Amino acid sequence: MNQNNPPICDYEGSDYQQRFWESGGRVYEDAVEAIALKRLLPPSGGAFMLELGAGAGRNTHRYQNYERIVLLDYSRSQLEQARNLLGDDYRYTYVAADVYRLPFIADIFDGATMIRTLHHMAEPQRALAQVHQVMAPQGVFVLEYANKRNLKAMFRYLFRRQAWSPYSLEPVEFAELNFDFHPKAIQGYLDAVGFAVERQLTVSHFRLPLLKRVMPLRWLTSLDSLLQGTGNVVQVSPSVFVRCRASEEGSAQQREDIFQCPRCRKAISGSGHDLSCHSCGTVWEYRDGIYDFRVRD
Repeated sequence: MNQNNPPICDYEGSDYQQRFWESGGRVYEDAVEAIALKRLLPPSGGAFMLELGAGAGRNTHRYQNYERIVLLDYSRSQLEQARNLLGDDYRYTYVAADVYRLPFIADIFDGATMIRTLHHMAEPQRALAQVHQVMAPQGVFVLEYANKRNLKAMFRYLFRRQAWSPYSLEPVEFAELNFDFHPKAIQGYLDAVGFAVERQLTVSHFRLPLLKRVMPLRWLTSLDSLLQGTGNVVQVSPSVFVRCRASEEGSAQQREDIFQCPRCRKAISGSGHDLSCHSCGTVWEYRDGIYDFRVRD
């Protein structure tokens, strides 16, 4: 792996939103994730939210307590779907970029989420360090991660149906650029970059096709809602949501110009057109309402 260029899972041209969420029988998962987000996000929101791995905008309407929302994804086609869904309201800014090289000035976002995204990160601590850098002091970050120490994995390991241990701290790559993480490892990553964990919720306890077929949705969501509160004690569900608070270092930024060059890390002025970095000379494209800050070298 190139140290300066970690591999990226690119959903360009994918029908993920339609195939996985709209036609894939994931109504239960979507419903319980909505419950978790409502519990973890501040009720009054704030000025500026960063949605990392926004995809086609599935969760964006759940952040309405924030005045402005930046939808970030590496895939331009996913952002095009989000823009078709949400429109060109001033509240929304669409950015194609790499989470390892975020194109934002430091200390700018009051809130951030990363839902169903960290599991594609070969270098999760490096990605989380970038998120912390752009968070305002005491900003709220809600992270979701795929939990390797879940009940299904533990039973499979017990009966020798899988080779890898759900109890070891290292991530397991069960498919290319698809990782499950141990809860203690996630805690370590967050601590190392400056996030303080405030609350954990366990989510999607009943992610089994048979249960979803035979039990009414309202029963499953109600039961899952009751069990989510166990997350501060034990994490054995396939999905875990964590609310973190950024450290008090730095000073909150309130400004219209939010971008910086992902190549040379210098601030860039302007909006609504191609943006030029006066330091390194790179021109970053703005087309059809989407800023493109993807570094391709």
